[in-house]
Amino acid sequence: MPTSPFRIPAPASATPGVRTIALTRPLHWLTLAWRDMMRCGWLSFAHGLVLALAGAALLRIAHDRFWLLAGAFSGFLMVAPVLVTGLYALSRALERGEKADASVVLKTWLSWQSSHANKWGNDYWCLVQFGALLGLAGSGWVLTSAALITLLAPVPITTPLEFIRHVVLARDNLLFELWLTLGGVLAAPIFASTVITIPLLLDRRVTLMQAVLTSWKTVLLNPLPLALWAALIMGLTLLGLVSALLGLIVLVPLLGHASWHAYRDLVDASALPELDAPAVGVR
Repeated sequence: MPTSPFRIPAPASATPGVRTIALTRPLHWLTLAWRDMMRCGWLSFAHGLVLALAGAALLRIAHDRFWLLAGAFSGFLMVAPVLVTGLYALSRALERGEKADASVVLKTWLSWQSSHANKWGNDYWCLVQFGALLGLAGSGWVLTSAALITLLAPVPITTPLEFIRHVVLARDNLLFELWLTLGGVLAAPIFASTVITIPLLLDRRVTLMQAVLTSWKTVLLNPLPLALWAALIMGLTLLGLVSALLGLIVLVPLLGHASWHAYRDLVDASALPELDAPAVGVR
């Protein structure tokens, strides 16, 4: 039987190699990310503006229900790695010496629509599937966070000041400690599962399981550097939030481009087939 010209070879089953890095290497990723931002210009900052506006929308919807807002913002951040896929594509284009313009971002999000003969195969929509899983995890945390605060807080929590007074600084209960613990239990495996997964899916022909396993391998082989990277992500994100969300316009593209360079530093994917053009979900 002749081979269909639309058929894409199945990826190898082995995961790519993982490198060990120095403790301070994440700081270098931020330096490279700033360079990419300057080269991409408004396209990079547009990603930050979109996420800042989305955060403002959340703030508007739940401004008088801080019990919901606290979980909504942290849940929103869980799916942020998928939302900034265009930044990975721009850094990839710069690295390959290609033109990094709006067409790269559009292709990243749209070209998968016509790239497959079989729309129901297991190799299709990997990033879409992964984004849906992150969305479910984020929604689960929003519901868990809201339930904890509304059921266990001594008074209704409607403002940030009430959250600080009755949850963070409360001495007669362990609600804040429980809230942080459950958030950490959820955030740690999500970080381990996402740290290089999406850039790898964008760059090489791998399955979703291969990408997630590789991401976990990078964390297990580089626990201290990636702990520093996680702390930098949390610290810079918090800085963006407390700056009335304006800081996100700069910090979102900084972290997005840096995540691409984290992937390139940590993973040796040279043995895997490369995608000819970045396209979300095409595997």
